[in-house]
Amino acid sequence: MPQPVLSKTASLLLCVLGLFLLLGGLCLLGGGAYLMALGGSWYFALAGIGLTVSGVLLMRRLPQGAVVYLGVFIVTIVWSLWEVGLDFWPLFSRLVALAVLAVLVLVVSAPLRRNVRPAAYAGAAVLTLCLAATVYMALQPQPIQTAEGVSVPFAGRAVGRVEPATDWRYFGQTPSGARHARINQITPQNVAGLQVAWTYRTGEIPTGRQGHVVTPLHVNGVLYGCTQSSQLFALDADTGQEIWHHNPQVQANNVYPRCRGVGYYDATHDAPTQQDEACTRRVIATTVDARLIAVDAQTGQACDGFGEAGSVSLRIGMGNADQDLYFPTAAPTVVRDLVVVGGLVWDNQKTGEPSGVVRAFNVRTGALVWAWDLGNPAITREPPEGQTYTAGTPNVWSTPAFDEALGLIYLPTGNATPDFWGGHRTEADDRYSSSIVALDIATGRERWRFQTVHHDLWDYDVPSQPSLYDVPDGNGGTLPALIQTTKRGQIFMLDRRTGTPIAQVQEQAVPQGGMADDRTSPTQPYLVGMPSIGTQPLSEKRMWGLTPLDQLVCRIEFRQSRYEGEFTPPSERRTLQYPSWLGGMNWGSASIAENLGYMIVNDTRVATWSRMIPRAVYDEKALSGGGHEGNAPQAGTPWGIEQGRFLSPLGIPCQAPPYGTISALDLATRKVVWSMPLGTTEQTGPLGIATHLPMPIGMPTRGGPVTISSGLVFMAGTQDFYIRALDVRTGNELWKGRLPVGAEATPMTYISPKTGRQFLVISAGGNSATARKGDYVVAFALPTPMMKH
Repeated sequence: MPQPVLSKTASLLLCVLGLFLLLGGLCLLGGGAYLMALGGSWYFALAGIGLTVSGVLLMRRLPQGAVVYLGVFIVTIVWSLWEVGLDFWPLFSRLVALAVLAVLVLVVSAPLRRNVRPAAYAGAAVLTLCLAATVYMALQPQPIQTAEGVSVPFAGRAVGRVEPATDWRYFGQTPSGARHARINQITPQNVAGLQVAWTYRTGEIPTGRQGHVVTPLHVNGVLYGCTQSSQLFALDADTGQEIWHHNPQVQANNVYPRCRGVGYYDATHDAPTQQDEACTRRVIATTVDARLIAVDAQTGQACDGFGEAGSVSLRIGMGNADQDLYFPTAAPTVVRDLVVVGGLVWDNQKTGEPSGVVRAFNVRTGALVWAWDLGNPAITREPPEGQTYTAGTPNVWSTPAFDEALGLIYLPTGNATPDFWGGHRTEADDRYSSSIVALDIATGRERWRFQTVHHDLWDYDVPSQPSLYDVPDGNGGTLPALIQTTKRGQIFMLDRRTGTPIAQVQEQAVPQGGMADDRTSPTQPYLVGMPSIGTQPLSEKRMWGLTPLDQLVCRIEFRQSRYEGEFTPPSERRTLQYPSWLGGMNWGSASIAENLGYMIVNDTRVATWSRMIPRAVYDEKALSGGGHEGNAPQAGTPWGIEQGRFLSPLGIPCQAPPYGTISALDLATRKVVWSMPLGTTEQTGPLGIATHLPMPIGMPTRGGPVTISSGLVFMAGTQDFYIRALDVRTGNELWKGRLPVGAEATPMTYISPKTGRQFLVISAGGNSATARKGDYVVAFALPTPMMKH
């Protein structure tokens, strides 16, 4: 049969398409051959051969080119099903790009043979319908685990309750850190009616490393919060109108400026007959220049009787070196007549950074009551003249919880500095890093400790506030538990009286062979009595990309890197870490729906890489003006370190989605009830370009969830511009509210004592996925005020 005469347009399209397949095929062939040499999949090299042949044939206007391409496509379908089964997003990565090309091949090559033209167009139409169905599916949540068939939960008992329940008096709502409000005006049935009630602007839009991430407090109809430069504000709970503003005149700090919350103290709780004098009720806050300040809750005026003119320096006893590397970011913990303060220490910069000491000050006078210096327990207040608190020790940068009845405060600890090389660490450093430590509230003396990582070389510090809850013991009673989420995705359940595990913990062997001048622990603690979240090990099959080409690059980089599972130690070779120092769970902490006994946790699932660089090489490059990815010089050690996220050439995480989830655990059965991807690609995408498509792929999260007794979970913290309401029993999304920018804060909720209206409040300052920043505090409420509760 003579070859059909093609128009110039048809010939040009065939040539262009053939050239595209030829170039793509050669890339797959070359990269695939290299992947095979690394011990990886054979598919990419063989597919490259097929695409190369197909491209050449189509450029020569031969119909066999389409046949070869369709053969490659069919083989790809079979290979994909063999490698990943029916998992949606892994199949999306392997098949969608080739399916789009298959449509083009069928349409463009159809004129080459008149007798197959109808079949080619029909095949293209079928594939187009399949692609449309795929896009539809991509816009629907792909549950990791549903709540179908889950039995009725058996709740335990809430602890640390404060009244009135309609307030939000602590960072975690109560001292127990449960983030659960016993209010039910907003319900699963009416939550879809939430609307913006008011918006407050702080006047400080974050720049650089700044973050507007405050969770305000609500007390007696007033909201109290702070900005990233330590400005304090009080707002009318019904209108958002500013009542007062306090400027503590801080010195600039460009290290990591943020304020996650403030503390509140009411002297009338201790002395009900006390007159309502100035500072009877006071707001306690820390500043980015390392001060502790107290202001009158009614006027915002500094409390003159607190320290000097309402301010106490936190640099006393810290030494004179590197003082800008230390300051608190978490809300101070007000317990009894004390204010307990730890602090952020900017890690990975050098050895001997400021101490991780934790101190308690008198809430009325600002006088130091006790100090816990883990490197020198003999120092119980200020160090002797000429001495300092022990430098470089593990710090407490997150928020403690406390049990008033037991008289214990529970500290989540970080690492000795720096994080990724520990050859210099002391016995005390190794004893307390990445731990939960219980101190006596009155004296600051240690009562017990539990370690989540031994000799931590992965920045697996404990970032989240512990949750206190009395869990069912299986015999009709309860056990007083402390539940600690971690960056590792492990969730430890301890008896908060003694630190003894309630859910079994087992020491398991981990990879060895790190740096010759450091050491690694032969074992690490793993849960066998609680589920872990997001801990599935990486593998070549789990590599992902929008196209086969960027997936191939990720597979090659995976094979080139050192990865032997969790706790693969850092080395001079490019080394992968998963779960990474991003989390797992992070500072946003968990919420316990206390009336159900469900624990709600959100997590991030993005791998990171690192490479240890000899000191001289690292310093020489830094001095010559060449930057190091990750900004982790580790000065004072033999090694600097380069590190970053494990991303494809398109800037997408190399492992398969989801990259962020929200999950519910039943604390009675200790099983996952449901788990859902959280967040969409609406504001981000390949190369950082927003897709504007609300694909619920599950994105990295910051901030945490809160629950209310009507059966709702509220959560922002995603990389799109929304706050969401989920059904606490199923994880199904019931509502989402649009925010002006992203939010990386934990929300809060309260009922106004004046109007009886329930408000949901979130701070929106922007997120790491976009350049858009803001200074918003946004309140949502039902449109019609309800009856006063």
